[in-house]
Amino acid sequence: MTQTSLSFLKGHGTENDFVIVPDPDNAVGLPATAVAKLCDRRAGIGADGVLHVVRSAAHPEAAHLADEAEWFMDYRNSDGSVAEMCGNGVRVFARYLQYAGHVEPGDLAVATRGGVKRVHLDKSGDVTVSMGRALLPEEQITVSVGERAWPARNVNMGNPHAVAFVDSLDHAGELLDAPPVSPAEVYPTGVNVEFVVDRGPRHVAMRVHERGSGETRSCGTGACAVAVAAIRRDGADPSVTGQPVTYTVDLPGGRLLITEHPDGQIDMTGPAVIVATGEFDTTWLTETAFG
Repeated sequence: MTQTSLSFLKGHGTENDFVIVPDPDNAVGLPATAVAKLCDRRAGIGADGVLHVVRSAAHPEAAHLADEAEWFMDYRNSDGSVAEMCGNGVRVFARYLQYAGHVEPGDLAVATRGGVKRVHLDKSGDVTVSMGRALLPEEQITVSVGERAWPARNVNMGNPHAVAFVDSLDHAGELLDAPPVSPAEVYPTGVNVEFVVDRGPRHVAMRVHERGSGETRSCGTGACAVAVAAIRRDGADPSVTGQPVTYTVDLPGGRLLITEHPDGQIDMTGPAVIVATGEFDTTWLTETAFG
């Protein structure tokens, strides 16, 4: 290993926090063991995930998207596993690109494993991401915690979600482990599980267990999935009414606004903040941690 230090940044979106590793040429190897150590809150920097910032043309998984989006968000969960998408991560990723001088406020495109996401950087500080359309598989699923069980809505936002409406967010328990979902074969690669309560008209609150990360302070795709499920439950489907609808979603780390349009496109608006920059010594990782 020849590289003994690596630059990083720390950022968060509604307290869903990330280690940001700038690597335009895709020269830094990020095996799962290295990601897990970076995200360790006691022995590493600490985060819910890693945002590996790479030019699309330099990454084999994103080269085919280079004509649409210059930058690829190579996202990793805190356990080192690869994820298709992270809604809060996209906002923080876009904020980093602005911070580093790669883009100006306004519109840009970000490549992800879940496709190209359209982003708007508002001069006021909020970031809006066009999250695409939700898929609503028809499988009947159940989420359980201890002796309680609830029917849940299967929503796919480029990654899988199981949304359960409950009487109290305390019913989600400690969320140290992934809540059981049945039938398990519906989610062969695991699932993000959201527990939701009503706060008022078109206003809900949620807790989430994120696949590969545990309970997090916020989940952007989860907030979108929750809004989509609530919109269907409340009979406000924009494809039926012809009118866009916005739900306020409160999370432990803050508030997101989710708008679904009649064509099915979903916008997510919320803050994104860069809080620190620095370098870490890679010698505390294994010799194979970085290429």
